[in-house]
Amino acid sequence: MPEVLKGHLDGRGLRIAIAAAGFNAYVTERLLDSAVARLAELGVADSDIRVAWVPGSFELPFAAARLAADERVDAVICLGAVIEGETAHFEYVAQSAAEGIARVGAEARVPVIFGVLTAYTTDQAFARVGHGAGYAEAAVEMATLGRSLDDAG
Repeated sequence: MPEVLKGHLDGRGLRIAIAAAGFNAYVTERLLDSAVARLAELGVADSDIRVAWVPGSFELPFAAARLAADERVDAVICLGAVIEGETAHFEYVAQSAAEGIARVGAEARVPVIFGVLTAYTTDQAFARVGHGAGYAEAAVEMATLGRSLDDAG
């Protein structure tokens, strides 16, 4: 039987960093509230959560890289909301944020969770603010998997 390693949703003792985009803050703040509330439910202490605000989703990879480099951090969650406007700017920002966060995640020693909503309307974005809880669960599950992988050597 092969050894099976899995993460779990017990966040006690984990330190979670969150990079949050200030542009469309009326959406991002609600995503953040959802994520922080779920982290608390999973046992992550409020004092073990650090939030770094950046101007917009385009700047999330910078903050994520810096947060992931901190030895005290077990996972990073990137939160933002890119809502389509009248120009192609929406597409460039969304793609750049996704590629940048993916690159940071591939290079980081800790999991980096992509929590950037891309929506055509504000209503669509608001309908998804509860996804912050899912991003929190992914962070805890991946952080605990990382610890299991470290222990398995």
